[in-house]
Amino acid sequence: MTLRADLAFVADLVEPGSRVLDLGCGTGTLLSHLAGAKTCSGTGVEIDPDAVLVAIRSGVPIIELDMDYQLSEFADHSYDVVVLSRTLQTLHRPHLVLQEMIRIAPRVILSMPNFGYWKNRVRLARGRMPMSKDIPYDWYDTPNLHHATLVDLEDLFRNVGLVALERIPLTVDGQRLKLPEATATWAAASAVYVLGGA
Repeated sequence: MTLRADLAFVADLVEPGSRVLDLGCGTGTLLSHLAGAKTCSGTGVEIDPDAVLVAIRSGVPIIELDMDYQLSEFADHSYDVVVLSRTLQTLHRPHLVLQEMIRIAPRVILSMPNFGYWKNRVRLARGRMPMSKDIPYDWYDTPNLHHATLVDLEDLFRNVGLVALERIPLTVDGQRLKLPEATATWAAASAVYVLGGA
């Protein structure tokens, strides 16, 4: 099984044997990989019923629920790590979801597209909404409710009491950005974060 490039970075950040809650897990690819490669256990959360069926048929433990309103069903510190990959920008209440995540586990791994990526800025300057490999939707048919740069995202982390322990800026192909860290706000197409409580 081949993981999407950014998910491979996420998987590398998960400690072997961890209890993992994967929010917005899709068909459960990451959890399946972690179970096989790192002897992790865990649960996926997904709202798309078709993806839930695929995950169940693959043997991935999964719950169908709405992350915006139902994460209170999970007990405090019931997992070692919570993963949220390319989903935060699609949620109605991202700040509350982040607070719930750090309640559920002491460590959060999150990835998100960077709407401040230079090619997105060029499209905006030309009068067009951003579209790229990381944001492959027309403005009228997108699941993205919130458009944030990495600076905006890191402000949100601080506002909800999270500390960015690590940031991995990625290229449009999901590889680690080789430019200096200071360029990430405009040169990174997306980023993976490891977060902890303040």
